[in-house]
Amino acid sequence: MERKINRREKECEEKHSNSEGSEQDKEYKTSLITLNVGGYLYITQKQTLTKYPDSFLEGIINGKIMCPFDADGHYFIDRDGLLFRHILNFLRNGELLLPEGFRENQLLAQEADFFQLKVLSDAVKSRWEKEQLASRETTFLEITDSHDRSQGLRIFCNAPDFIAKIKSRIVLVSKSRLDGFPEEFSVSSNIIQFKYFIKSENGTRLVLKEDNTFVCTLETLKFEAIMMALKCGFRLLTSLDCSKGSIVHSDALHFIK
Repeated sequence: MERKINRREKECEEKHSNSEGSEQDKEYKTSLITLNVGGYLYITQKQTLTKYPDSFLEGIINGKIMCPFDADGHYFIDRDGLLFRHILNFLRNGELLLPEGFRENQLLAQEADFFQLKVLSDAVKSRWEKEQLASRETTFLEITDSHDRSQGLRIFCNAPDFIAKIKSRIVLVSKSRLDGFPEEFSVSSNIIQFKYFIKSENGTRLVLKEDNTFVCTLETLKFEAIMMALKCGFRLLTSLDCSKGSIVHSDALHFIK
């Protein structure tokens, strides 16, 4: 008799445990929301979408705003499906994190306004303004000889990232000390200064590791800077010092997009 009672108690416990488990599974499943944004499906948690009260997404999830459904029963939002990735990442992370080279600030700001996320909208607009300001500022790089300032090159450009690219490439090669390249140099924010610069002597050259391009003397370094600029979509506005009659013989180059 005692065994039967124990067995019944065990069966009741298992049944109760299974019931609790199924309720938890059900609750977990209902916390997952699938959104169809412009044809792109996104699956996330309810708490993510309701993170900002009075936002468009919070209104949909809590039934404050009517939203159509697609054929599979998912919420359908007729907005830019690709850009929604950044909206969702903002909701997940609580900060604006965009990939390097992102250029759709204006569109993302419009999406943030639509979804009634003022914090995101302000962050995007602030980022956009900083980029606009940076694009108007002329940045320069000076490559010079510490003993003879006339031996050198100045590169001007309205894109700091391009200046940084040229600078890092020259520094990389300088550190490798290839084939007669000056061994002693110092680097500041806008100046690479060599103790003894490349002279226009036969046999003086260095190798750029990136594509095995040979750079010989200062003149060829100017050509290399021009080729890098053209590959990146810049144009040579003018030689800032044309008094010597040739770009190759000029002391400065000015690139712009």
